[in-house]
Amino acid sequence: MNFPNNVRYTQEHEWIRVEGEIAYVGITDYAQAQLGDIVFVDIPTVGETLKKGETFGTIEVVKTVSDLFLPIGGEVLEQNERLVDQPELVNKDPYGEGWLIKIKPDNLADVDELLNVEAYKAVVGEK
Repeated sequence: MNFPNNVRYTQEHEWIRVEGEIAYVGITDYAQAQLGDIVFVDIPTVGETLKKGETFGTIEVVKTVSDLFLPIGGEVLEQNERLVDQPELVNKDPYGEGWLIKIKPDNLADVDELLNVEAYKAVVGEK
C-alpha cells in the first residue's frame, strides 16, 4: 500500500495535494484497492464552487458506484480528461496520473486540518 507524505487525507479516502494556489484531488491507494477495477469516472461539477464534504462526482466499478467527496471547499477547475478513456489510471497510479480533479481552494489553511500520513494509516489499520 502506498502512503505518500506530500498529500493530506480524509476519512472518506480522498487525498489532496497543493501546488501553489491549485490543489489536486484523488482517491487513495487504499480506496482504489478496496473498490477494484474502476470502469468509469463521472465529474459533473467542473466550474462549480462546492463546500467541504460535498459530492463532486462518482467513481464506478463493476458492481457499484461510489460518491466522491471534496476534502476542502473550493472551485472545481478541471477534471482529469485522461480518465474518460483510461479510468484504470486511478487503479494504476492514484497519486499521479490517476488524479481526479484540480480545485482552487477557498482557504488553503483548511488543508492543514486534514489527516497526515500517520493519522490516515491509523484509519485504514496500517502501521
